[in-house]
Amino acid sequence: MDKLIIRGGNRLSGTIPISGAKNAALTLIPCAILTEEPLTLRNLPRLADIDGFQHLMNQFGITTAVQGTRPEDFGRVMTLEGTRITSSVAPYDLVRKMRASILVLGPMLARMGEATVSMPGGCAIGNRPIDLHLKALEAFGAEIELTQGYVKAMAPDGGLPGGDFDFPVVSVGATENALMAAVLANGTSRLTGAAREPEIVDLCNLLAAMGAEIEGIGSSDLTIHGVKRLNGATYKVMPDRIEAGSYACAAAITGGDVRLEGASAHDMSSTLTAMREIGLEIEEDAKGVRVAANKPLQPTNLTTAPFPGLATDMQAQLMSLLCKAEGTSVLKETIFENRFMHVPELTRMGADIETEGRTAIVKGPVDLTGAEVMATDLRASMSLIIAALASEGETQVRRIYHLDRGYERLEEKLQLVGADIERVGDD
Repeated sequence: MDKLIIRGGNRLSGTIPISGAKNAALTLIPCAILTEEPLTLRNLPRLADIDGFQHLMNQFGITTAVQGTRPEDFGRVMTLEGTRITSSVAPYDLVRKMRASILVLGPMLARMGEATVSMPGGCAIGNRPIDLHLKALEAFGAEIELTQGYVKAMAPDGGLPGGDFDFPVVSVGATENALMAAVLANGTSRLTGAAREPEIVDLCNLLAAMGAEIEGIGSSDLTIHGVKRLNGATYKVMPDRIEAGSYACAAAITGGDVRLEGASAHDMSSTLTAMREIGLEIEEDAKGVRVAANKPLQPTNLTTAPFPGLATDMQAQLMSLLCKAEGTSVLKETIFENRFMHVPELTRMGADIETEGRTAIVKGPVDLTGAEVMATDLRASMSLIIAALASEGETQVRRIYHLDRGYERLEEKLQLVGADIERVGDD
């Protein structure tokens, strides 16, 4: 198992290319189930989760061809073709490590009239039940059975009739599953209280390119008119707003000046608003975002919320940055109940953080020092990298397989802007 060694103190300066969005890509790939024609996705990040989802598609009989396999390439192009689905079962061995696997439930049910999917795994950041996924599909006419760790879904003879569903709370994954199920339903479906994240807009735009009829894209009220069939398409995955925000924090904590090439300022507006409050200079244009830290960092109070609020996936990274702010900051986590697991590791590096329930109080500025630390989940891993870049001495980050799930060639991108970071085998 590999680990990262970071020697802190270098000011980051230069340009970092932003990859395609992991959270969008994992929603777009299962759209290949919905059509017999080829679906080509461009700008796919090179990540363990993408490889895992590719294997899952192969399990269903969907062929995959990948371009951009050279070691020096950022991003890849994948063509998926599901002329004939040979299995509607997503087995435990393929699903257990990747929560996004549940997103095959809706499209498989829509096309094949049945789907059997193992209960998903993923990061241990809190309780993430799939009850809203199942309730939305039941509202569209599906029969659901939970047995021996699997979800079994059946559509009536002739396919899903469609229906209406009102989300009691915002759920990104359930909105995505419901959308993919509704596009091939026999009637019109309506989703109210739907999630509005940019990744859902990306999904709607791909489905529309495939011939789906969706009204209200970008809003919380979606109307989907079912169609008989969908065609193939070629589509570019949106840039990763969380990766861009993470590298912005890395630049800021080192007093750096970094251009995030390809980042979308619109998609990461809440993160950029928070960074302006902290005192960073932000420049936006059509080709990317520039982040510069030219004055002392200021404390702030932040609360995570569904889009357009501050993404929960940015909370850990901003917490590391605020360890260097001149005063006390308060971060409230409203999405997941167990997303402060990085706090004990940051305190090993000298951070002054107290937690009470879903609130963290960060006192700064502190002198961070290198230490041996352990990653606990994907975004927690990145928070440790950010802290290490501003620490005195050497930091060793273990269990970095979490990072490989969500950051394409992280150490190489940080090396591009002057970080002293290397990946080595963990003895």
